[in-house]
Amino acid sequence: QVQLVESGGGLVQAGGSLRLSCTVSGRIFSSPIMGWFRQAPGREREFVAAIRWSDGNTYYLDSLEGRFTVSGDYGKNTMYLQMNSLKPEDTAVYYCAAGRQSYDPNTYYRERYYDYWGHGTQVTVSS
Repeated sequence: QVQLVESGGGLVQAGGSLRLSCTVSGRIFSSPIMGWFRQAPGREREFVAAIRWSDGNTYYLDSLEGRFTVSGDYGKNTMYLQMNSLKPEDTAVYYCAAGRQSYDPNTYYRERYYDYWGHGTQVTVSS
């Protein structure tokens, strides 16, 4: 059975950095879209970043690009999210997800596009 497991969350001071990991096990799409989402308390889950496995292209919310970097290690079946200059408003549960290959980047921003989800890892940024 497919499993996506996030790790690397924790408590960090504003301005600090964290690197999240998402390791995939089990049978999954041969060339997926891998994405990161986050959900803060009382707020809707929102897109953070994605990477297209087939070519390594990456996608971000405009407000996050420059602080966050998504990458993939194909040999380790792992996706990363490097988060720098963290702000209290980045506090959320961060989820990784996998969806079928698509060359329409507009689909990557939508939660409904993704078929598999991890259980999330908590990121808390203190002021």
